[in-house]
Amino acid sequence: MIYTNSDGGARGNPGPGAIGVIVRKDGEILKRYGGFLGENVTNNIAEYEGLIKALELASEYTKDELTCILDSELIVKQLLGEYKVRHPNLIKLFLKVQKLQENFKKIRYLHVSRYNKFQVIADELLNEELDKLGYSKYKKK
Repeated sequence: MIYTNSDGGARGNPGPGAIGVIVRKDGEILKRYGGFLGENVTNNIAEYEGLIKALELASEYTKDELTCILDSELIVKQLLGEYKVRHPNLIKLFLKVQKLQENFKKIRYLHVSRYNKFQVIADELLNEELDKLGYSKYKKK
């Protein structure tokens, strides 16, 4: 089975945001991705954008079963129908995820601690993106 770990974050919330994604199989990392989202991004938008990229990348490796792992409890509970999606900007991203889900036979969403060993890698990828663009952890560029 293919697994993804995705993370998104913004320094300032809102502030400069980025995502980090890994795609893996049996503990082996098949793909690493880090990307900058923009200068006025919220953490929740970044988390959704990370998942969207994870779904896009995972579709290169499987059309069958996929497990998406995130450290955002909010996003996972929204995707599982336990929480409603209320914010208009999040609704758009939620619907994009729903559309991308059609590329797979079965998807599981799991919430894990940000200290999960693979989740830490996704977090490092997003922070590398922000660092290389000069966005410090404590102030905007």
